[in-house]
Amino acid sequence: MVTTRAFLRSSPLLAVAIALVVIAAGFAGWTGWSWYHAEHSGSVAGAQVRDQVLREGQQAVQNFNTLDYRRLDQGLNLWESSSTGTLHSEIASGRAQFEQQIRKARTVTSATVLEAALTSLDQRAGTANIIVALQITVQPQAGSPTTKQSRLAGTLQRTSSGWKLSTLGQVPTGTTAPGSGPSTAP
Repeated sequence: MVTTRAFLRSSPLLAVAIALVVIAAGFAGWTGWSWYHAEHSGSVAGAQVRDQVLREGQQAVQNFNTLDYRRLDQGLNLWESSSTGTLHSEIASGRAQFEQQIRKARTVTSATVLEAALTSLDQRAGTANIIVALQITVQPQAGSPTTKQSRLAGTLQRTSSGWKLSTLGQVPTGTTAPGSGPSTAP
């Protein structure tokens, strides 16, 4: 009776081939497990970040489309705390003018997010782009409320206190000229 050791010693090429098959199978198993683990653990964390950015972006856009002339300071403070960069600077520098316009108009504006999506997210750079469909209701001091739907696009920037809008503008409908796009005005 020939033992396995004796057989392998008599055929060294077969021994090398078996060793290579065992090594290849082990490598394939390790590589597959590593890929699966990296793909699934990263996608859960990535999905959680995307969800957080989307929630914070939706809230910021909603904040910018909700304002009550009777609680003007509170509303404009919310605009400031929901923004960063150029948009924040525009709000802060134009605050007196905004207050004057809103007090004169005497309206209460409220917004409801209908749909929203991130169009891009760069976690390393701390930036994201969002598009939001809103239903906006404007209630004048006298008269009936008016309701309209609006599409807005914005850029979000990660800050030490969360994701904030750095630009916000109307999404053009229909045909537009090349190079036109969202502005930085609230």
